[in-house]
Amino acid sequence: MRVGVPQEIKNHEYRVGLTPSSAAELVHHGHTVLVETGAGVGSGIPDQDYAAAGAEIVADADAVWSGADLVVKVKEPQPDERARLRRGQTLFTYLHLAPDLEQTRDLVASGATCIAYETVTSPSGGLPLLTPMSEVAGRLAPQVGAHCLEKAAGGRGVLLGGVPGVPAADVLVLGGGVSGTHAATIALGMGANVTVVDRSADALRRLASQFGTGLRTVFSTRDAVRELVKRADLVIGCVLVPGAAAPKLVTRDMLKTMKPGAVIVDVAIDQGGCCETSHATTHDDPTYVVDGVVHYCVANMPGAVARTSTFALNNVTLPFLLALADKGWRQALTDDPHLREGLNVHEGQIACQPVAEALGLPYVSAERILGI
Repeated sequence: MRVGVPQEIKNHEYRVGLTPSSAAELVHHGHTVLVETGAGVGSGIPDQDYAAAGAEIVADADAVWSGADLVVKVKEPQPDERARLRRGQTLFTYLHLAPDLEQTRDLVASGATCIAYETVTSPSGGLPLLTPMSEVAGRLAPQVGAHCLEKAAGGRGVLLGGVPGVPAADVLVLGGGVSGTHAATIALGMGANVTVVDRSADALRRLASQFGTGLRTVFSTRDAVRELVKRADLVIGCVLVPGAAAPKLVTRDMLKTMKPGAVIVDVAIDQGGCCETSHATTHDDPTYVVDGVVHYCVANMPGAVARTSTFALNNVTLPFLLALADKGWRQALTDDPHLREGLNVHEGQIACQPVAEALGLPYVSAERILGI
Protein backbone atom coordinates (compact mmCIF):
# COMPACT_ATOMS: atom_id res chain seq x y z
CA MET A 1 0.00 0.00 0.00
CA ARG A 2 1.08 3.60 -0.65
CA VAL A 3 0.89 5.60 2.59
CA GLY A 4 1.01 9.39 2.29
CA VAL A 5 2.09 11.97 4.89
CA PRO A 6 1.30 15.58 3.94
CA GLN A 7 2.54 18.63 5.81
CA GLU A 8 -0.11 19.97 8.19
CA ILE A 9 -1.55 23.30 7.05
CA LYS A 10 -3.83 24.27 9.96
CA ASN A 11 -2.76 27.51 11.66
CA HIS A 12 0.47 26.93 13.61
CA GLU A 13 0.10 23.16 13.40
CA TYR A 14 3.61 21.75 13.63
CA ARG A 15 2.84 18.10 14.32
CA VAL A 16 3.24 15.45 11.64
CA GLY A 17 1.29 12.24 11.10
CA LEU A 18 4.26 9.87 10.96
CA THR A 19 7.66 9.71 12.64
CA PRO A 20 10.68 8.17 10.87
CA SER A 21 10.51 5.08 13.09
CA SER A 22 6.86 4.57 12.16
CA ALA A 23 7.75 5.05 8.49
CA ALA A 24 10.47 2.42 8.87
CA GLU A 25 7.94 -0.04 10.30
CA LEU A 26 5.64 0.49 7.32
CA VAL A 27 8.52 0.05 4.87
CA HIS A 28 9.55 -3.14 6.72
CA HIS A 29 6.00 -4.42 6.14
CA GLY A 30 6.42 -3.87 2.41
CA HIS A 31 4.59 -0.56 2.01
CA THR A 32 5.64 2.62 0.21
CA VAL A 33 5.70 5.79 2.32
CA LEU A 34 5.36 9.18 0.61
CA VAL A 35 6.36 12.15 2.79
CA GLU A 36 5.88 15.74 1.65
CA THR A 37 9.15 17.63 1.84
CA GLY A 38 9.36 19.60 5.07
CA ALA A 39 6.43 17.76 6.68
CA GLY A 40 8.37 16.94 9.83
CA VAL A 41 10.38 20.13 10.24
CA GLY A 42 7.93 21.63 12.76
CA SER A 43 8.47 18.60 14.98
CA GLY A 44 12.24 18.76 14.59
CA ILE A 45 12.38 15.93 12.05
CA PRO A 46 14.34 16.69 8.84
CA ASP A 47 13.61 15.07 5.47
CA GLN A 48 16.82 13.06 5.63
CA ASP A 49 15.55 11.16 8.68
CA TYR A 50 12.55 9.96 6.68
CA ALA A 51 14.74 9.11 3.71
CA ALA A 52 17.03 7.08 5.99
CA ALA A 53 13.95 5.21 7.19
CA GLY A 54 13.14 4.22 3.60
CA ALA A 55 10.45 6.79 2.87
CA GLU A 56 10.20 8.63 -0.45
CA ILE A 57 10.35 12.42 -0.14
CA VAL A 58 7.96 14.08 -2.59
CA ALA A 59 7.87 17.69 -3.70
CA ASP A 60 4.43 18.87 -2.62
CA ALA A 61 1.02 18.04 -1.18
CA ASP A 62 -0.40 17.18 -4.59
CA ALA A 63 2.11 14.36 -4.94
CA VAL A 64 1.06 12.95 -1.57
CA TRP A 65 -2.69 13.20 -2.04
CA SER A 66 -2.68 11.95 -5.62
CA GLY A 67 -0.24 9.11 -4.96
CA ALA A 68 -1.46 7.70 -1.63
CA ASP A 69 -4.01 4.98 -0.98
CA LEU A 70 -3.94 5.79 2.74
CA VAL A 71 -3.31 9.34 4.01
CA VAL A 72 -2.10 9.76 7.59
CA LYS A 73 -2.50 13.17 9.22
CA VAL A 74 -2.88 14.80 12.59
CA LYS A 75 -5.59 17.45 12.28
CA GLU A 76 -8.83 17.43 10.34
CA PRO A 77 -8.36 18.07 6.60
CA GLN A 78 -8.63 21.73 5.70
CA PRO A 79 -10.84 22.81 2.74
CA ASP A 80 -7.99 22.57 0.20
CA GLU A 81 -7.16 19.09 1.47
CA ARG A 82 -10.76 17.92 1.44
CA ALA A 83 -10.95 18.90 -2.21
CA ARG A 84 -8.13 16.42 -2.91
CA LEU A 85 -9.81 13.44 -1.26
CA ARG A 86 -11.27 10.84 -3.61
CA ARG A 87 -13.35 7.70 -3.60
CA GLY A 88 -11.25 4.63 -2.82
CA GLN A 89 -8.85 6.62 -0.63
CA THR A 90 -8.62 6.16 3.15
CA LEU A 91 -7.96 9.04 5.56
CA PHE A 92 -6.71 8.34 9.10
CA THR A 93 -6.59 11.42 11.35
CA TYR A 94 -8.45 13.45 13.98
CA LEU A 95 -11.76 14.65 12.53
CA HIS A 96 -13.98 16.01 15.35
CA LEU A 97 -17.01 16.14 13.05
CA ALA A 98 -19.85 16.69 15.54
CA PRO A 99 -19.53 20.51 15.63
CA ASP A 100 -18.34 20.81 12.00
CA LEU A 101 -21.11 20.48 9.43
CA GLU A 102 -19.02 21.98 6.61
CA GLN A 103 -16.22 19.45 6.99
CA THR A 104 -18.70 16.59 7.33
CA ARG A 105 -20.47 17.54 4.11
CA ASP A 106 -17.15 17.75 2.26
CA LEU A 107 -16.03 14.34 3.50
CA VAL A 108 -19.37 12.82 2.55
CA ALA A 109 -19.12 14.38 -0.92
CA SER A 110 -15.56 13.11 -1.41
CA GLY A 111 -16.58 9.46 -1.31
CA ALA A 112 -13.48 8.66 0.75
CA THR A 113 -13.26 6.36 3.76
CA CYS A 114 -12.50 8.52 6.81
CA ILE A 115 -11.39 6.97 10.09
CA ALA A 116 -11.14 9.25 13.13
CA TYR A 117 -8.52 8.82 15.83
CA GLU A 118 -10.84 10.23 18.48
CA THR A 119 -13.54 7.55 18.21
CA VAL A 120 -11.30 4.46 18.09
CA THR A 121 -11.88 2.58 21.35
CA SER A 122 -9.96 0.19 23.58
CA PRO A 123 -11.09 -3.08 25.22
CA SER A 124 -11.41 -1.19 28.51
CA GLY A 125 -13.72 1.39 26.93
CA GLY A 126 -11.16 4.18 26.65
CA LEU A 127 -10.12 6.27 23.67
CA PRO A 128 -6.48 5.24 23.14
CA LEU A 129 -5.72 7.55 20.20
CA LEU A 130 -7.22 10.58 21.91
CA THR A 131 -5.59 9.95 25.29
CA PRO A 132 -2.04 11.22 24.60
CA MET A 133 -3.30 14.49 23.10
CA SER A 134 -5.76 14.86 25.97
CA GLU A 135 -2.81 14.44 28.32
CA VAL A 136 -0.85 17.13 26.47
CA ALA A 137 -3.79 19.57 26.28
CA GLY A 138 -4.62 19.01 29.94
CA ARG A 139 -1.06 19.74 31.00
CA LEU A 140 -0.89 22.82 28.76
CA ALA A 141 -4.16 24.29 30.04
CA PRO A 142 -2.92 25.60 33.43
CA GLN A 143 0.24 26.87 31.73
CA VAL A 144 -1.64 28.95 29.15
CA GLY A 145 -4.27 29.87 31.73
CA ALA A 146 -1.57 31.23 34.04
CA HIS A 147 -0.27 33.39 31.21
CA CYS A 148 -3.76 34.65 30.33
CA LEU A 149 -4.27 35.67 33.97
CA GLU A 150 -1.36 38.11 33.65
CA LYS A 151 -2.55 41.71 33.41
CA ALA A 152 -0.69 42.39 30.17
CA ALA A 153 -2.55 39.43 28.62
CA GLY A 154 -5.94 40.82 29.68
CA GLY A 155 -6.32 38.84 32.88
CA ARG A 156 -6.87 39.75 36.53
CA GLY A 157 -3.19 40.05 37.30
CA VAL A 158 -3.24 37.00 39.55
CA LEU A 159 -0.30 34.61 40.04
CA LEU A 160 -1.62 31.08 39.85
CA GLY A 161 0.34 29.84 42.88
CA GLY A 162 0.17 33.05 44.89
CA VAL A 163 3.00 33.97 47.30
CA PRO A 164 3.33 33.77 51.10
CA GLY A 165 0.67 36.04 52.53
CA VAL A 166 -1.34 36.28 49.29
CA PRO A 167 -3.82 33.55 48.32
CA ALA A 168 -3.27 31.33 45.31
CA ALA A 169 -5.70 31.43 42.40
CA ASP A 170 -8.87 29.34 42.42
CA VAL A 171 -8.90 26.90 39.50
CA LEU A 172 -12.06 25.06 38.47
CA VAL A 173 -11.66 22.01 36.22
CA LEU A 174 -14.82 20.85 34.45
CA GLY A 175 -14.49 17.11 33.88
CA GLY A 176 -12.35 14.55 35.67
CA GLY A 177 -11.28 12.45 32.69
CA VAL A 178 -7.85 12.32 31.09
CA SER A 179 -7.53 16.04 30.31
CA GLY A 180 -9.06 17.08 33.60
CA THR A 181 -6.80 14.83 35.63
CA HIS A 182 -3.68 16.15 33.92
CA ALA A 183 -4.90 19.75 34.23
CA ALA A 184 -5.40 19.21 37.95
CA THR A 185 -1.93 17.66 38.26
CA ILE A 186 -0.21 20.71 36.79
CA ALA A 187 -2.44 23.31 38.48
CA LEU A 188 -1.79 21.70 41.87
CA GLY A 189 1.92 21.56 41.08
CA MET A 190 1.85 25.29 40.36
CA GLY A 191 0.36 25.90 43.79
CA ALA A 192 -3.23 26.75 42.84
CA ASN A 193 -6.38 25.90 44.79
CA VAL A 194 -8.03 23.32 42.53
CA THR A 195 -11.59 21.99 42.33
CA VAL A 196 -12.68 19.29 39.86
CA VAL A 197 -16.34 18.66 39.06
CA ASP A 198 -17.64 15.55 37.34
CA ARG A 199 -20.90 13.60 37.10
CA SER A 200 -19.14 10.28 37.69
CA ALA A 201 -18.85 9.32 41.34
CA ASP A 202 -16.20 6.78 40.35
CA ALA A 203 -14.12 9.52 38.69
CA LEU A 204 -14.39 11.68 41.81
CA ARG A 205 -13.30 8.77 44.03
CA ARG A 206 -10.34 8.12 41.73
CA LEU A 207 -9.30 11.77 41.86
CA ALA A 208 -9.67 11.93 45.65
CA SER A 209 -7.56 8.80 46.00
CA GLN A 210 -4.92 10.09 43.59
CA PHE A 211 -4.55 13.62 44.95
CA GLY A 212 -5.76 13.36 48.55
CA THR A 213 -7.00 16.35 50.47
CA GLY A 214 -5.06 18.80 48.31
CA LEU A 215 -7.79 18.56 45.65
CA ARG A 216 -11.44 19.44 46.13
CA THR A 217 -13.94 17.27 44.26
CA VAL A 218 -17.58 18.22 43.66
CA PHE A 219 -20.40 16.29 41.99
CA SER A 220 -21.43 18.24 38.90
CA THR A 221 -24.85 19.83 38.91
CA ARG A 222 -25.97 23.04 37.27
CA ASP A 223 -26.19 24.78 40.65
CA ALA A 224 -22.76 23.55 41.71
CA VAL A 225 -21.14 24.77 38.49
CA ARG A 226 -22.91 28.12 38.78
CA GLU A 227 -21.55 28.73 42.29
CA LEU A 228 -18.03 27.49 41.55
CA VAL A 229 -17.71 29.60 38.38
CA LYS A 230 -18.39 32.74 40.40
CA ARG A 231 -15.35 32.11 42.61
CA ALA A 232 -12.95 30.86 39.95
CA ASP A 233 -10.00 32.82 38.62
CA LEU A 234 -9.39 30.14 35.97
CA VAL A 235 -11.93 27.69 34.52
CA ILE A 236 -10.55 24.77 32.48
CA GLY A 237 -13.17 22.97 30.38
CA CYS A 238 -12.29 19.29 29.90
CA VAL A 239 -15.69 17.71 29.28
CA LEU A 240 -15.81 14.93 26.68
CA VAL A 241 -18.73 12.95 25.25
CA PRO A 242 -17.03 10.56 22.76
CA GLY A 243 -17.80 11.57 19.19
CA ALA A 244 -20.53 14.03 20.21
CA ALA A 245 -20.66 17.79 20.72
CA ALA A 246 -19.56 18.90 24.18
CA PRO A 247 -22.37 19.95 26.55
CA LYS A 248 -22.54 23.68 27.35
CA LEU A 249 -21.88 23.67 31.10
CA VAL A 250 -21.02 27.37 31.45
CA THR A 251 -23.85 29.55 30.15
CA ARG A 252 -23.74 33.20 29.16
CA ASP A 253 -25.64 34.06 32.34
CA MET A 254 -23.02 32.26 34.44
CA LEU A 255 -20.27 34.12 32.60
CA LYS A 256 -21.74 37.44 33.71
CA THR A 257 -21.21 36.45 37.36
CA MET A 258 -17.48 35.73 36.94
CA LYS A 259 -14.73 38.01 38.18
CA PRO A 260 -13.53 40.65 35.68
CA GLY A 261 -10.33 39.34 34.11
CA ALA A 262 -11.04 35.71 34.97
CA VAL A 263 -9.97 33.19 32.32
CA ILE A 264 -11.63 30.24 30.58
CA VAL A 265 -9.41 27.69 28.81
CA ASP A 266 -11.81 25.51 26.81
CA VAL A 267 -9.91 22.29 26.06
CA ALA A 268 -13.20 20.83 24.75
CA ILE A 269 -13.28 23.29 21.83
CA ASP A 270 -12.46 20.56 19.28
CA GLN A 271 -15.91 19.18 20.05
CA GLY A 272 -17.57 22.61 20.08
CA GLY A 273 -16.55 23.72 23.56
CA CYS A 274 -18.25 23.39 26.95
CA CYS A 275 -18.94 27.12 27.38
CA GLU A 276 -21.82 28.82 25.61
CA THR A 277 -19.58 31.72 24.60
CA SER A 278 -16.71 29.58 23.25
CA HIS A 279 -15.67 29.59 19.61
CA ALA A 280 -12.50 28.18 18.10
CA THR A 281 -9.40 30.38 17.98
CA THR A 282 -5.89 29.93 16.60
CA HIS A 283 -2.36 30.16 17.96
CA ASP A 284 -2.04 33.40 15.95
CA ASP A 285 -5.00 34.97 17.78
CA PRO A 286 -5.68 32.71 20.77
CA THR A 287 -7.94 34.79 23.02
CA TYR A 288 -10.97 37.05 23.02
CA VAL A 289 -13.03 38.68 25.79
CA VAL A 290 -16.74 38.29 26.52
CA ASP A 291 -18.32 40.09 29.50
CA GLY A 292 -14.86 40.81 30.86
CA VAL A 293 -13.79 37.15 30.83
CA VAL A 294 -10.76 36.07 28.76
CA HIS A 295 -11.46 33.02 26.57
CA TYR A 296 -8.63 30.82 25.29
CA CYS A 297 -10.13 28.38 22.77
CA VAL A 298 -7.28 27.22 20.52
CA ALA A 299 -8.50 24.14 18.66
CA ASN A 300 -5.08 22.52 18.26
CA MET A 301 -3.42 23.18 21.61
CA PRO A 302 -0.97 20.22 21.39
CA GLY A 303 0.46 21.70 18.19
CA ALA A 304 2.28 24.21 20.40
CA VAL A 305 4.50 21.40 21.70
CA ALA A 306 4.72 19.57 18.42
CA ARG A 307 7.69 17.32 19.06
CA THR A 308 6.30 15.89 22.28
CA SER A 309 2.86 15.54 20.72
CA THR A 310 4.01 13.90 17.48
CA PHE A 311 5.98 11.16 19.20
CA ALA A 312 3.26 10.59 21.81
CA LEU A 313 0.64 10.27 19.07
CA ASN A 314 2.69 7.87 16.95
CA ASN A 315 3.21 5.60 19.94
CA VAL A 316 -0.50 4.78 19.89
CA THR A 317 -1.47 5.14 16.22
CA LEU A 318 1.20 2.84 14.76
CA PRO A 319 -0.45 -0.54 15.54
CA PHE A 320 -3.73 0.59 13.98
CA LEU A 321 -1.94 2.12 11.00
CA LEU A 322 -0.06 -1.12 10.34
CA ALA A 323 -3.34 -3.03 10.45
CA LEU A 324 -4.93 -0.65 7.92
CA ALA A 325 -1.92 -0.83 5.61
CA ASP A 326 -1.38 -4.59 5.90
CA LYS A 327 -5.02 -5.66 5.59
CA GLY A 328 -6.79 -2.75 3.91
CA TRP A 329 -9.44 -0.75 5.73
CA ARG A 330 -12.27 -3.22 5.17
CA GLN A 331 -10.53 -6.29 6.60
CA ALA A 332 -8.85 -4.31 9.39
CA LEU A 333 -12.20 -2.95 10.57
CA THR A 334 -13.86 -6.34 10.22
CA ASP A 335 -11.19 -7.96 12.38
CA ASP A 336 -10.99 -5.25 15.06
CA PRO A 337 -14.24 -3.92 16.57
CA HIS A 338 -12.32 -1.16 18.38
CA LEU A 339 -10.77 0.20 15.19
CA ARG A 340 -14.21 -0.18 13.60
CA GLU A 341 -15.52 2.45 16.03
CA GLY A 342 -13.21 4.92 14.28
CA LEU A 343 -15.12 4.76 10.99
CA ASN A 344 -16.92 8.10 10.66
CA VAL A 345 -17.55 8.46 6.91
CA HIS A 346 -17.53 5.97 4.04
CA GLU A 347 -18.54 6.63 0.43
CA GLY A 348 -21.07 9.31 1.30
CA GLN A 349 -22.43 7.64 4.45
CA ILE A 350 -21.96 8.71 8.08
CA ALA A 351 -20.99 5.72 10.20
CA CYS A 352 -20.63 7.45 13.60
CA GLN A 353 -23.99 7.74 15.37
CA PRO A 354 -23.10 10.67 17.69
CA VAL A 355 -21.93 12.69 14.67
CA ALA A 356 -25.10 11.92 12.71
CA GLU A 357 -27.28 12.85 15.68
CA ALA A 358 -25.37 16.07 16.39
CA LEU A 359 -25.71 17.23 12.78
CA GLY A 360 -29.17 15.83 12.03
CA LEU A 361 -27.89 13.62 9.21
CA PRO A 362 -28.65 9.98 8.29
CA TYR A 363 -26.64 7.26 10.01
CA VAL A 364 -25.51 3.88 8.70
CA SER A 365 -23.68 1.50 11.05
CA ALA A 366 -20.16 0.35 10.27
CA GLU A 367 -21.39 -3.24 10.54
CA ARG A 368 -23.92 -2.63 7.78
CA ILE A 369 -21.28 -1.02 5.59
CA LEU A 370 -18.98 -3.99 6.17
CA GLY A 371 -21.76 -6.54 5.74
CA ILE A 372 -21.09 -8.22 9.11
